[in-house]
Amino acid sequence: MTEKFAPIFSNFPDILTTLAVLLGGLAAGLVARLMVFALLRAYNRREDSALARSVSSNLSSVSSWFFPVLAISLLLPLVPLPPKPFEVLRRVVEFTLILSFAWGLIRTLDVVQDLVQQYYQLSGSDNLRVRKLFTQLQFIKKIAVSLIAFIGVGLVLMSFETVRRLGTGLLTSAGIASVIVGFAAQRSISNLLAGFQIAFTQPIRIDDVLVVEGEWGRVEEITFTYVVLNIWDQRRLVLPLNYFIEKPFQNWTRSNAELLGSVFIHTDYSVPVGAVRAELERLTAHHPLWDGRVCKLHVTDSKETTLELRALVSARNGSDAWDLRCDIREQLVAFLQRDYPGSLPRVRAEVATPAPNRLGFGPASPETTYSK
Repeated sequence: MTEKFAPIFSNFPDILTTLAVLLGGLAAGLVARLMVFALLRAYNRREDSALARSVSSNLSSVSSWFFPVLAISLLLPLVPLPPKPFEVLRRVVEFTLILSFAWGLIRTLDVVQDLVQQYYQLSGSDNLRVRKLFTQLQFIKKIAVSLIAFIGVGLVLMSFETVRRLGTGLLTSAGIASVIVGFAAQRSISNLLAGFQIAFTQPIRIDDVLVVEGEWGRVEEITFTYVVLNIWDQRRLVLPLNYFIEKPFQNWTRSNAELLGSVFIHTDYSVPVGAVRAELERLTAHHPLWDGRVCKLHVTDSKETTLELRALVSARNGSDAWDLRCDIREQLVAFLQRDYPGSLPRVRAEVATPAPNRLGFGPASPETTYSK
């Protein structure tokens, strides 16, 4: 191919020929990119393809670099430069091609993630299998991105003779360096190993509901070194990965999202427990947050002045259980205030008041009074 075009380029100065080849490769790459993405858009309009949409969204910017650089690298033998300038130009094109290809691989991982998220939805009430998958997918994606970036930068650096000699020198002292790095990065390595353990044994998963350090929230993100917990009031609690290996915590969605909620009410000893139980069953029978599994009322304690009633109800998840508990508590208190106000907690006291005897002096027999 070079021999065919050589007579044509020989009539022009070298600098003009070089610019013509570079601009021609740039134009050819951009035209190829426009054609590919035009076909993707046309296919998406006809088939409504999630793959075409994701490729267009994630690979559009990187293709603006990859296609032109690829075309320039193919036309590079046509450049009539002396050996040293040609070698510099070749290195620049090669480095750009490697880095843009690595960038494209990283963005391809986003395409894969989009397709998985399109097929599996976290919005369902029973999403245990999906949360397991998303937790592993997120960790594997981070590892793949790190490897691609490391290999891409390594290929670029190892093309320099100085860097190769430096690498050889480092390998000869790898034993001492590994000991030093091991001590210096002990905490980071333990977090990384904890990340592997969490990703595959999964004591926690993406969107799990946890109670950690007295805070209730959902797992929002799991990185190589830390976990981000989205607290119920929109604060973020950031914890190291090894926290979840070394310390106890509550996971409300470990096997499923269903949960029992308890409501405690303190009443007088005169409360009609059967009537309160019937009212609880009536309230939960048609409540939209009750899942129909558990509805019970027990007398769980008797103190000096009050009885402790516990209403136990079930819900589909932790958020529903919280709202259901608040609603049941409010309506049971209103029921007692309306129908059995005498069953609210009262304080009884016996007061002895002196009364005059026949002569008008001395104590009288005690009189008992009650105060609410």
